[in-house]
Amino acid sequence: MTPYLAAEPALRRLELVVTRRLDGLLQGEYQGLLPGPGGEVAEARPYQPGDDVRRMDWNVTARTAEPHVRDLVADRELEVWVLLDATGSMDFGTARMEKRDLALAAVASIGFLTRRTGNRIGAHLLGGAAGEVAVVPARTGRAHLMALLQRVFALPRSSPGAAVPSLGGAVERLTRTLVRRGLVVVVSDFLDPPQTWEQAIRRLAVRQQVLAVEVLDPRELELPDVGLLTLVDPETGRRREVATASARLRRRYAEAAAGQRQAIEAALRRAGATHLRLRTDGDWVRDLVQHVLRQRRLARLATAPAARPAHDPRRGPEGGDVA
Repeated sequence: MTPYLAAEPALRRLELVVTRRLDGLLQGEYQGLLPGPGGEVAEARPYQPGDDVRRMDWNVTARTAEPHVRDLVADRELEVWVLLDATGSMDFGTARMEKRDLALAAVASIGFLTRRTGNRIGAHLLGGAAGEVAVVPARTGRAHLMALLQRVFALPRSSPGAAVPSLGGAVERLTRTLVRRGLVVVVSDFLDPPQTWEQAIRRLAVRQQVLAVEVLDPRELELPDVGLLTLVDPETGRRREVATASARLRRRYAEAAAGQRQAIEAALRRAGATHLRLRTDGDWVRDLVQHVLRQRRLARLATAPAARPAHDPRRGPEGGDVA
């Protein structure tokens, strides 16, 4: 059986899951998964805490002596780029699926929901047996999306010890190739030290809307009490025997894992990326829906004009009663 024939039934089932459970819930005024970043300026409004200072309208600010920002009209055509981390650490999973399967589900969800008139999607695939970044050009249409997902589905597993580009290096390469503003989705477990990719994502987020999808497995957060456990690093092949019966060891592991995830979350926040965390033992459809709806609420609040107090005709301009 060819890889494509093996992938086609699985991808069709995945498409049904996405379109049945998500479509209609998330599609609204805009063509994409989230409102586009916009490139056309709209009217100015008073500055509110949390507004992007890069959108300050200094002319209006000077005339009114009050800080103003310029809203942007959300793009109706969306160009989406996916940077998928398919290195060895993604070939792991102890729950419903492996992390690479969850990454495929995330890419499929974004692809099917942004596949609307004029929208394009492309991908940079990091990893695989060749240990390089494969580029899928951005195009429109269902046929292109299915071909992209088939490429992701058929990615070979990385060999232990194989040299692969770093996540930060892959982000830098993607940043250099982007011409239009759009949505960039980085799907990874972000296990590389944050200092190796934070600045790269920060530079990417200057012009692009960045969604960081972090995939993780529950065994990366805590160890079970199963006696002697053999741990293998999928990227280096190193093996280590661990006595999980030690409560102290399990507690230290959980504390270190929690600290690692907090560091990842803080680095993504500093870099200006939106953060979505998906677990192999969770309902990724529900998590995605909740995340997108939350981001849309925040976007509406950020662009809504400031509420003005109602004017009481019985009171004068200085607050005194009208005679």
